[in-house]
Amino acid sequence: MPSHPLRVAVVCSSNQNRSMEAHNILSKRGFEVRSFGTGTHVKLPGPAPDKPNVYDFKTTYEQMYNDLVRKDKELYTQNGILHMLDRNKRIKVRPERFQSCKDQFDLVITCEERVYDQVLEDLNSREQETFQPVHVINVDIQDNHEEATLGAFLICELCQCIQHTDDMENEMDELLQEFEEKSSRPFLHTVCFY
Repeated sequence: MPSHPLRVAVVCSSNQNRSMEAHNILSKRGFEVRSFGTGTHVKLPGPAPDKPNVYDFKTTYEQMYNDLVRKDKELYTQNGILHMLDRNKRIKVRPERFQSCKDQFDLVITCEERVYDQVLEDLNSREQETFQPVHVINVDIQDNHEEATLGAFLICELCQCIQHTDDMENEMDELLQEFEEKSSRPFLHTVCFY
C-alpha cells in the first residue's frame, strides 16, 4: 500500500463532464485528486451539433454558466449543462489544461483514447527529473451525464483497489485485467516517468 494518499489526475477533453464527475466522487472518497482537459478550448453543446459553445480554459465555470443562461436558459437547463456547470463551480473555479500543469501524480486516468494519447505525448515530451513512475490508464467513457456517473464510480473503485495494493508497480497489470473482465471495458495502460 502506498505510504501516501494516491495522487490522482482525471483527464477528459474539456474538463467539464467526465473528469469533473470523477473529480467530485474521488474527492468525496478522500483521494488527492485534480481534473483536467487536453483540448485547445473548452467546448460545450450548443443549439445545434455544429454550433458548440467554445470557451478559453481561463473562463470560469461561473462565467460559462452566466453566458449560457443569457443565451438560452431553457435549452441549457433542459439538456443538463447548467446543472453540470453548477456542480463544477462548487468543485473548482475554472477548467484546467493537463499540458499546463507540472505537478506530479501517481496515477493519471483518461476518459477516452484520444485524450490518453495526448497525455502520453505531453508526459513523454517533458524532461525527466525525478524518474518517479506515473501510471496512465485509459477508461473509455461516453461523454454524456449517465455514462460520466457510471464511469466515475468505476474510476473510484479502480483507485480504491490501487490504493490498497501492496506493490502498485507489480500488481497493476493483474488488477487492470480483473477490472477489464468485471466491467467488460478495455483498459489501456502505460507507465511514464517524471
